[in-house]
Amino acid sequence: MSTDTVSPLRQRMIEDMNARKLCAGTQTGHIRSCKRFAAFLKRSPDTATLEDIRRFQLHLAETGVSICTRNRIMTGLRFLFRVTLRRLDLAAEIYHLREPQKIPLVMSPDETKRLLAVASSLKARILLSLGYGCGLRAGEVVRLKVKHIDSAQKIIRIEQSKGRKDRNVMLSAETLDLLRQWWQVRPSRHDAGTPLEERWLFPGLRSGRPMTTRQLNRLFHEAADAANIRKGVTLHALRHSFATHLLEHGTDIRIIQALLGHDKLDTTARYARVATGMIASIESPLDLLSEPRRKPRKSEKDQPSA
Repeated sequence: MSTDTVSPLRQRMIEDMNARKLCAGTQTGHIRSCKRFAAFLKRSPDTATLEDIRRFQLHLAETGVSICTRNRIMTGLRFLFRVTLRRLDLAAEIYHLREPQKIPLVMSPDETKRLLAVASSLKARILLSLGYGCGLRAGEVVRLKVKHIDSAQKIIRIEQSKGRKDRNVMLSAETLDLLRQWWQVRPSRHDAGTPLEERWLFPGLRSGRPMTTRQLNRLFHEAADAANIRKGVTLHALRHSFATHLLEHGTDIRIIQALLGHDKLDTTARYARVATGMIASIESPLDLLSEPRRKPRKSEKDQPSA
């Protein structure tokens, strides 16, 4: 699979992915995986054998590739062999490893408050506020348009996000006020001819495109450093903190599930493992041992006779 031009094999794979409406990020990842396999083989992947698949998986293990990355690479290869090349025998040789179950890293309410307070600009503050206050993913924040803000119903509409799903999230009075302040100073030189409803809330440097998630990620880390947050938190920690803090305040877990857009309740339930306020309030059985023991009831023979 050539790295310089679009080979017939890559073009066919792209067509197969487009036909199945795989998102741009997934397509890029699958192509990158196949290029990595081709570099390992030093020839086109359509000449691969069962032994080549076996050697490549051993190579990934020996070079210290993380389980998450390794599984992502093999998912791309499986698509190539199962769908594009129709080599089910090769696809059957691909196996995935069970990924370690890690609890999400969240910030405390105090840390979150400090983070938002030290945001370097109005733009940074509203971007981070949307991530925490609405539980939005980075891509959902930067792709917001004017039409997605419904001030009458006090909701924000998220269209065709992960899993090609729509959902609604709450729009607080404070968030709406920040958005209105931002709209007054928002640059509009690139989209003056675009209908108002279709304008990006956070336009990027390229005309007609929103700001990138990389820019948002940089703003987050600048704020985290300024707030003196020493945890190894990432931008996605805002979404984790949103769910955890709602859970600690007694919000029904199924409502949190709907706000996050999770298909399975099990995915949302993991936040119960990091809801430190809930966990800290549970009485340990060790404490129960130190409580004064209740006096036993007197037996019938100890009762005074009539």
